Amino acid sequence: MTSIFLTALGDEAAVLRPEVARYAAGTGGGDVIGEGIFEVAGSRLGRLGMLLRPIVGPRLLLTARGRDVPFRVVNRPRAGEIHAERTLDFASGPQTFADVLRPGAPGTLVNLLGDARRIELRLRCSATGEGHLRLVSDRCWLRLGRLRLRLPGPIGVRVDVEDGFDDATGRQTVRARAWNPILGTVIEYRGSFLWRVEPFREKAESPR
Repeated sequence: MTSIFLTALGDEAAVLRPEVARYAAGTGGGDVIGEGIFEVAGSRLGRLGMLLRPIVGPRLLLTARGRDVPFRVVNRPRAGEIHAERTLDFASGPQTFADVLRPGAPGTLVNLLGDARRIELRLRCSATGEGHLRLVSDRCWLRLGRLRLRLPGPIGVRVDVEDGFDDATGRQTVRARAWNPILGTVIEYRGSFLWRVEPFREKAESPR
């Protein structure tokens, strides 16, 4: 399967570090599994975030926050999309959030968040001066049935993700932050991981 990341980057893909390019390329022969440690991860909103669950649906908001949090990410390429699940093993118990990435307009990806996929983001893709892959949102919508409502800045969510590589440890790195101008940081995490490819599993679950 053609990498949706490298396709969105276009000519900029040549700027990526080889280690980042290999991870972004993924594989057409299996699921990509990453396991590592987040130096810090979670949400400052705590259980207040659960008040938004009736709107955004399950497996989107985290209610815990911690340091040195073990995590596992599974990226499943399916029909031109990537279905991702990230499970964070907090001291209070594991929590999972999920999303789907699909091709968008040139230079962009469409990001559907949570199992219900009610929050949609447009992500601008670029390569940094360090050869890292960066995804930054510039549009946000709320999807309710057939309705697709553009959310203005004050009530929308913004996302900034950077995938890189650390020469000292030989591990992939990631940092991500999702925030709202009013609520502040909704989710953040940063850490490092190793990844591998496993044979395809069963088809990803349908949205709820």
